[in-house]
Amino acid sequence: MAWFRAGSNVAKLAIRRTLSQTSSYVTRAQIAPAQNRYFHTTVFRSKAQAAPVPRPVPLSRLTDSFLDGTSSVYLEELQRAWEQDPNSVDESWDNFSETLLARPPHHLGFRVKQFKRVCDCYCLEFFVGVWRMAGFLSENRPVQTLRAILTRLEQAYCGHIGYEYMHIADREKCNWLRDKIETPTSTQYGRQRREVILDRLIWSTQFENFLAAKWTAAKRFGLEGCETLIPGMKEMFDRSADLGVESIVIGMSHRGRLNVLGNVVRKPLRQIFSEFSGGTKPVDEVGLYTGTGDVKYHLGTSYDRPTRGGKRIHLSLVANPSHLEAVDPVVVGKTRAKQYYSNDVDRTKNMGVLIHGDGSFAGQGVVYETLHLSALPNYTTGGTIHIVVNNQVAFTTDPHAGRSSQYCTDVAKALSAPIFHVNGDDVEAVVHACELAAEWRQTFHSDVVVDIVCYRRFGHNEIDEPSFTQPKMYKACTCVIRNHPSALEIYQKKLLESGQVTKEDISQINSKVTSILNEEFLASKDYVPKRRDWLSAYWGGFKSPEQLSRIRNTGVKPEILKNVGKAITSLPGNFKPHRAVKRIFEDRAKMIETGEGIDWAVGEALAFATLLVEGNHVRLSGQDVERGTFSHRHAVLHDQETGEIYCPLDHVMMNQDEEMFTWEAKWLRQTGLVVLLPHGYDGQGPEHSSARLGSFLQMSDDNPYVIPEMDSTLRKQIQECNWQVVNVTTPANYFHVLRRQLHREFRKPLIVMAPKNLLRHKDCKSNLSEFDDVEGHPGFDKQGTRFKRLIKDQNDHSDLEEGIRRVYYELDEERKKLVEKTLQFVGWSSFVPSPMTLSNVNLRDIQEEPMNMGAYSYIAPRLGTAIKAVGRGTVDDIKYIGRAPSAATATGFYQVHTKEQNEIVQKAMQPEPLD
Repeated sequence: MAWFRAGSNVAKLAIRRTLSQTSSYVTRAQIAPAQNRYFHTTVFRSKAQAAPVPRPVPLSRLTDSFLDGTSSVYLEELQRAWEQDPNSVDESWDNFSETLLARPPHHLGFRVKQFKRVCDCYCLEFFVGVWRMAGFLSENRPVQTLRAILTRLEQAYCGHIGYEYMHIADREKCNWLRDKIETPTSTQYGRQRREVILDRLIWSTQFENFLAAKWTAAKRFGLEGCETLIPGMKEMFDRSADLGVESIVIGMSHRGRLNVLGNVVRKPLRQIFSEFSGGTKPVDEVGLYTGTGDVKYHLGTSYDRPTRGGKRIHLSLVANPSHLEAVDPVVVGKTRAKQYYSNDVDRTKNMGVLIHGDGSFAGQGVVYETLHLSALPNYTTGGTIHIVVNNQVAFTTDPHAGRSSQYCTDVAKALSAPIFHVNGDDVEAVVHACELAAEWRQTFHSDVVVDIVCYRRFGHNEIDEPSFTQPKMYKACTCVIRNHPSALEIYQKKLLESGQVTKEDISQINSKVTSILNEEFLASKDYVPKRRDWLSAYWGGFKSPEQLSRIRNTGVKPEILKNVGKAITSLPGNFKPHRAVKRIFEDRAKMIETGEGIDWAVGEALAFATLLVEGNHVRLSGQDVERGTFSHRHAVLHDQETGEIYCPLDHVMMNQDEEMFTWEAKWLRQTGLVVLLPHGYDGQGPEHSSARLGSFLQMSDDNPYVIPEMDSTLRKQIQECNWQVVNVTTPANYFHVLRRQLHREFRKPLIVMAPKNLLRHKDCKSNLSEFDDVEGHPGFDKQGTRFKRLIKDQNDHSDLEEGIRRVYYELDEERKKLVEKTLQFVGWSSFVPSPMTLSNVNLRDIQEEPMNMGAYSYIAPRLGTAIKAVGRGTVDDIKYIGRAPSAATATGFYQVHTKEQNEIVQKAMQPEPLD
């Protein structure tokens, strides 16, 4: 390709640059008298001034590292000195230089000018600076002529694959790659293997052509220009299966997804074609939730795929929205989960593959963040293979305007990941790079990048006009893209010229593929989509939103609470904790022993511990989760003398193992993820005062004008909403909402607005009896002990369980000062789904957040619906008490914060009606 810059000249310059960076001249620090500062310079001395030249040392006895480049510098200085004055070097080196440079042996077939031209082109550092490495010039290779070495090096490094690995500091890894790259002969595929590659390339190309012919105006984000991705992926998976991989999780954006779905993960073609034709909503599956669905190029699937080697490998393509690389951490998490939950010690059996675009790989922060998870304890997956579909214009942006580095993959160098740049027109080169990536991952269990340098034949989508922004590239008369032959045309020509296949062979494969595509197209017209077509591995035993589930008791037997409480508050005798931490654990032990004053951290720890005892897995991940963002959790302790760590939750029993809000609606994927977000107002400025409660509530899908079914035997409100958003205010309710996540017959994401000021609040306590399942204890009702969505407050505190979030404690403190304690409060512990029930409440909506934030906009219409239903007024009768509308979430002036908070409390306590 005329515009493809991986030709031999650029590759030679890249080699020269890489080697010049890894080698350095001999330098000595000298003092410049005028500037009185150190500078470095390369020093050349005449023979009279120089120290004695070291005697030649046999190659086998050299011990210096190739990384310091001293051998190259030494020999280079000898050469330069010899060129200036042959008498300035030792006699042995004089003979060597005279023989090699001035009078080359006849059997090398080189004239002096030819040899110098070669040296100028490749740089002397390449031949001398790395001679210590396990390459062509090392002792363990057969003797070859210099011409043969140069020819093979050109094939290896100046062909259709460019290798970047000299940034890797590990010599073993560099030598492993060098051995793979600098093989005595280049990789050659036999007839049978080439027929397989051809077949896969025809499938990839014909699939795109078929969609383009049948649905000319439909968006499909096709793979034209990088059709070689499909045979590359298939060969990668085949090779991975041969090396022991049993399961692969794939994440990608929409470019080429349909082709991957159909040809790699084997989603039924008739189903894909049915989706293009509009499909029909499933109506024959009674009792199964349909969901909203999503566009076809966002969906995923899973399949057990047979490999070329006769094995089977489970493939799972994760659904992904249009936000390009949003799926990256999901793939890492799913791969890690597969390894963890299968108790698979050998992580090489489960592998993650991420397919990127060139613009997103260089420009989206989530890519770099995900890369940096690769080697972290408890996050590593044993290496992820990254494939970049590099069409060189991203969406519409030329590389020079989209990044500062030379390659879009340069961010991967920070992880010491090898990078293979491969010409997307050469399918065999793509296959070889993909296979090499699979071998690297299985050998070193670390990330690797395959950068397929290709093009995009059409615009961002097929109805987009790319010449708006790249006129020269897409103008027909330039013969750059529109007249450029496809990878299939190039490969067919190559195979025909080699004589390994005939035109009849190619025609036969094309006819077979065309026939199958047409058969599947006809079948798609009568195809009735089923809800679980692409959920071949969905969770069994869980209820859909339209199936009634039982309400579970989340209370725990008192003896279990006591036992696990002792376990999580006890430390080994030889463990030396920080004295403040020791005091905290002593206080916690007293809480468990007396059963009184359980604080927030202990309530949380009891929830985790009891879930572990019941055989559930608990994974807490995020910033500062070991000690807690506000140093309240202390789930992992550090010995102050040895630095050893101790996690009490690992010792609660013997032999213990160690896009969320639309997932179910769009992709029918249930998730029980819990997000703990610090929330509250304390006068510490906008960035410390809000978890953006209003934004979460805005994305909730429960209807504000419909009263939900209140009969406990028919109640499905929480199953039908897209997630849960709660703001609990006592340790007991926090305990129950956490345990409820795993004791249900379905899964819903849970967003917890964790009030920062309640972590150590003197009144934010619960008794241990509120955690148990004993009938008659506080919190026990006809459904057992469980999470309370709505708490009724009695003004005499006789049945007080929970208030109206943190501001309740301030209201209660103020209420104690009143003679007539007639005010009552109702606390909405659960915002989503909203408990649209009423008691004899004072219709005042009290919140700390500004009016345009927080829960007011969400609660007001729902509360209005409730009071209208019982004839108590309309939404206009609800009086708002809180901060005025604001662009910032909170003030950064503590005095202003205190004044605002006091005004809220005073207005809330006024007995007379508010305007």
